[in-house]
Amino acid sequence: MKIIAVRRDDRFSPNSVEKDRAILQAVCDRLPYDISMIDEDKLSVYDEADVYLSMARLPETLTLLKTKEDEGAVVVNSAYGVEACGRRKLDNIMCDNHIPVPPSEGNFGYWLKRGDAAAQSKSDVVYCKDRETLANKEAEFVIRGITSWIVQAHVPGDLVKFYAVKGGFFRYFYPNDDGESKFGDEKHNGDARHYAFDEKLLKTTANKVAQITGIDVYGGDAIITEDGDFYIIDFNDWPSFSRCRDIAADAIAKLTTKKNSLNIIKI
Repeated sequence: MKIIAVRRDDRFSPNSVEKDRAILQAVCDRLPYDISMIDEDKLSVYDEADVYLSMARLPETLTLLKTKEDEGAVVVNSAYGVEACGRRKLDNIMCDNHIPVPPSEGNFGYWLKRGDAAAQSKSDVVYCKDRETLANKEAEFVIRGITSWIVQAHVPGDLVKFYAVKGGFFRYFYPNDDGESKFGDEKHNGDARHYAFDEKLLKTTANKVAQITGIDVYGGDAIITEDGDFYIIDFNDWPSFSRCRDIAADAIAKLTTKKNSLNIIKI
């Protein structure tokens, strides 16, 4: 089996370039096959492999990988699935499938989030204390050339980050407990109070989003309220798994081997 590992473009790894590359390398280290690693903007139609371990997000790279999938290659994560994780598309998908997401109106401020692509900088996900601030920030988005966005009301509660791999792996953590942060936005929810909630239901809900979008390696953020309800506030393809890298890499490597074996049988 020949594998090409496709590195994510740095613009999609704000403050996480080394962490994202570390998980990809960790998966490669666990697979006893011919593996080459390439930056996503360098991948070409001539790069042939049985399996593509892909963290890619550039539109042109996803188009190329969709062609590879259509020709029978295994791509983890599927380029079709990654496209479905664009924030605007994803918000519509989750609302249509009754996934608990924050309302658009509330009493504690708002979050303005870039909708055409994953966040590339701190300015792509902005907290707005009121409607006036929100309108000003929307105008700034337009000036920056961003014309697609979503607005979610801020929900008070515990912020948890979850990480998962199709096949059963699921872990969650409280970033305010360990202090690990990408942009520091966790401060808006304060110290974690560790409200009781249905952990199995969070896993089931995250798995449902992954199934609907077609993603195998995924993660996201949720807010747990005082009464035990939760809202999915972010969902993304192939996070860095920095809090659980080794065990996640084991799960991804196992999944990759299984998917390739099933693909061989299908062929």
